[in-house]
Amino acid sequence: MLNRPYLLWAVLALPFVYLIIAYQQQQLYYGEVIHSSGELSVRLFMLALIATPLSLIFPGRAIPRWLLQNRRYLGVASFTYAALHTCVYLDKMGVWQQILSEAALPDYWTGWAALLILSLLALTSNAYSVRLLKGAWKQLHRLAYLAAILFFAHWVLVAFDAGAAIAHLAVLALFESVRLFKEWQDNKLSGP
Repeated sequence: MLNRPYLLWAVLALPFVYLIIAYQQQQLYYGEVIHSSGELSVRLFMLALIATPLSLIFPGRAIPRWLLQNRRYLGVASFTYAALHTCVYLDKMGVWQQILSEAALPDYWTGWAALLILSLLALTSNAYSVRLLKGAWKQLHRLAYLAAILFFAHWVLVAFDAGAAIAHLAVLALFESVRLFKEWQDNKLSGP
């Protein structure tokens, strides 16, 4: 069903449209939009990152294969929700002097750094960039792991209760541990 890109884009955009309309009509307040857009961004990013570990754990299965095929779309959607998160924050703050002074705090510079990396990844998540950058494309997209660390650092530092951030981080760490173990195992078997 979601194998058609336009349908997937529409599904990924629905919460975005809802958040914007509800915020403009004051059905959702600032904190709700910030929280929802941030969590959606992180969860979509996690789905993009766990595609490889899931395909290693469950080779040939439909869901991991679908995630692998669509992880660029999930990553770009993650960036879009992070951009919404940022725009709502900027709209609320309004005063650049205050925004810049907060940007120096670890709570916020981690978020800004993650957004910068996500911007680079989103801009290069297309076939043209893959052809243009060749091997450097894969190196650039390995920055996704640094972005994940920054994402979670930001979430933990700004959250009233860091439990949800830590739980999400633990899930991602578990999947990435499986990926690293499988790669180590494969290298050991194919070694000298």
